[in-house]
Amino acid sequence: MPDLSTGIGSEALASELMSDQLANSALLEVRTRLAHALQISLDAQELLSVFYKHSQQLVSYQGLTYESSELDKVVRIGQRSLHRCHYTLSLPDSDLGEITFYRKSRFTESQQLILETLLASLAFPLNNAKKYQQAMKMALIDPLTKVGNRSALSAALEREHQLLQRNGKAFALIMLDIDHFKGINDEYGHSRGDEVLIQVAATVEDVSRGTDMTFRYGGEEFALLLSATGAAGGLITAERLRRAVEKLHIRVADKTIQPTISLGVSSCVDAREELNLVLERADRALYDAKRQGRNRSCCEPAQIYLDNTAKV
Repeated sequence: MPDLSTGIGSEALASELMSDQLANSALLEVRTRLAHALQISLDAQELLSVFYKHSQQLVSYQGLTYESSELDKVVRIGQRSLHRCHYTLSLPDSDLGEITFYRKSRFTESQQLILETLLASLAFPLNNAKKYQQAMKMALIDPLTKVGNRSALSAALEREHQLLQRNGKAFALIMLDIDHFKGINDEYGHSRGDEVLIQVAATVEDVSRGTDMTFRYGGEEFALLLSATGAAGGLITAERLRRAVEKLHIRVADKTIQPTISLGVSSCVDAREELNLVLERADRALYDAKRQGRNRSCCEPAQIYLDNTAKV
């Protein structure tokens, strides 16, 4: 307790209060600027960069890491150091991930309090980024089978085409169709038909490589995009898929549905070929497989462009 009778204690108290007021004023000013700056983006990486820049005005630290399974994001800014403080970020109805701050010397209680106060301004922008990413993801996913939709396929094809242009890496495309699917719907009902679609999509995902991408092209037709793969590799994968689906036994009351698929393979080895032609060749191969009796794989050879003349 300060000695107010001498005046010395009151001067120290006044100085301390003045210091606290200045600190609170600085914190309020930085938090206000931070809250405004965090409204400019729905990208978690950019939001954390903004937070790092503004928080450095009050607390000097070497770096931070942020991890979120729901945002599928790991962000690292600056460098790790010996000392750290760690926080789990959440709102009442949302898990926002975990953030860790690193510093060469220990964080003081006042520094931790400042970071905690500033983190309160980060929570809602991060939650908005999470909702935005989820909405964007759902816009590219088929709601029934949970694989990519046709829009996602178009975007993935563009990326593979760009990789081919830059690095010369060929890619293959497999189009597959469930044989006699209308008959399955007619005999067993659309709900059982949906179950067939779900199980075929899951089988394609299970059998293909982790780098391959599965899409529902429309109706009972699916596509599989294979990175760094030529026609031969695509045909091998197609046959592996065909055999895996052939083994499916889907129980319906006292009956069993045993679906089969027909597959068409094309590959792109020349960046000058347009993507719609790659799709057309896979489609032609698919219909060849159907004309030849279904439950089989066919391949259309890649197009190579030399001297502006297309040659097979």
